[in-house]
Parts: sequence; C-alpha cells; structure tokens
Amino acid sequence: MVRPADRRQVVAYLVTHHRFSERRACQLIQLPRATMRYRARPRDHTAVRERLRTLAQERPRFGYRRLTILLRREFGALNHKRVYRLYCAEGLRVRRRVRKRIAATSRPTRTEPTVIGAAWSVDFTHDTLAGGRTFRTLNIIDRVSRVCHAITVDTALPSGRVIREFERVVAEVGQPGEIRVDNGPEFISRALDTWAAGRGITLDFTRPGKPTDNGHIESFNGKFRDECLNQHWFLSLGDARQLIEAWRLDYNSVRPHSALGNLTPQAYCAQQRSESPPV
Repeated sequence: MVRPADRRQVVAYLVTHHRFSERRACQLIQLPRATMRYRARPRDHTAVRERLRTLAQERPRFGYRRLTILLRREFGALNHKRVYRLYCAEGLRVRRRVRKRIAATSRPTRTEPTVIGAAWSVDFTHDTLAGGRTFRTLNIIDRVSRVCHAITVDTALPSGRVIREFERVVAEVGQPGEIRVDNGPEFISRALDTWAAGRGITLDFTRPGKPTDNGHIESFNGKFRDECLNQHWFLSLGDARQLIEAWRLDYNSVRPHSALGNLTPQAYCAQQRSESPPV
C-alpha cells in the first residue's frame, strides 16, 4: 500500500518534470488535492513543557500518568500520549526500582469496609536526621478514602504515645470500628488492648511476617518514603515535622490517587458525601 507521503512525491514529480497540472496529476495518482496541499502546523507546547518540567522537579517520583492528571487541572483536556512524548523528550523518566519476586501463596479473604471512617490502617516508618539521630513516624490512614489522618514524628513512640495520638485523631475525625495493625510491641501491649476494648474498637492483627495483609498502609509507606523521606535531608526534628506535615496535606488535597479514580482523598470524600442520600 502506497503511503500518502509517497503519492505526494509522485504528484510533485509529474508536475515538475512532465508539466502536468496538479489537478490532473492527483486524478492519475488517485490522491485528494486537499492531501496534496496539506501543510502540517505543529502546535506550540512551550507552556505545557515548561509546566511539565516544573512539576517533574517538584515531584521527581511522579510518572507521566500522574503528571498528566496535574496538567489537566491547569490546561484542561490534554492527551496522555502527547504528555508522554513531551515527558520522554525532556528526559524525565523515573528510574524503576527492581523488586524481589515472591512466590504466590493462598491468602485468607478479608472483608474490606466500604464506609469512610469505618476502618484505619496504622504502621510505623523510620528515618535519620542530618546529625545521625533516628526518628520514627506513626502513620494513620483511612482504608476506604485513603485519607492520611496523621503522621506523628518523634524519636520514640511507645504504646502510651500511640494511644494519645489515637485519642487526638478520634476527637478530630471520629471513631473507627476497626484498626488494622501488625504485631509490633506497641500494638500488642496490654495498654492499647484495654483502650480499644473500652471504646469498642477491634484490633485486626496481621499474620506474622505477612505485611501484605495490611497492604493499604504498606502502599502508603512506600509512597511516603519515595516522595518525602527520600527527597529531603532533615536538619532537625522540627524540620522533619514541618516537611512531613506539608507532604501529608499535599497527599490529601493535591496528589491524585489511582485507586480513587485519580481523585485526591479529600475530593473522593466530598464526592461520596454528595452522592450518598441524606440520613
């Protein structure tokens, strides 16, 4: 099959060397005259490219799909393929981290909640300050809306401090029916068990050595480390608290979440409230 570009060359040859009219040459080659006269008019993507570079510098661990969502908020309808071409042209590809392959095993089925606020997932992460001192974070998220209720930063987070943070978050957003945790010493303590039983909250413990049982918080921890902890050099504990809290607010209100249809957690909560019938 002859491509239109090759047909245009044949028409140009007939017109130039054999003095055919353009109309006659197009009739012989069976090429529409509109195709012959078409001239490509490349679009100006300067503004999109500049904004893409800026967003990629601000969020170096975002791929082109998530950057496309952010660009659409500013430029309206924008084809993801075009953003991918610009993304590659600017050399903005994110280096992939190779993960260890694990053999598939049978897992017990768990009933996941469907109501926002019904269940939390909680876990710890850790990092190091510029002076070499280690600190920990207590991460609390909602399993349905993916809203991060709190990221508590301190050098030590014993069970008593965990209970105080739970009390603070409950006072702000309400009490969950279930909290999924691992088998760390802070979570299996008698103090936390007494507190949960007194409030009627179920502590759902994961199987030892099976972090995938608490996949929501493990996924959050990966994003938190990739986009925040690994991107900053914390000078002090106060500096870490300030930067981490800024990232948490950005995660809730700006960062698109693929599991929520590329909505932010706050936008997803607002959508669910608008769609649910009044009680």
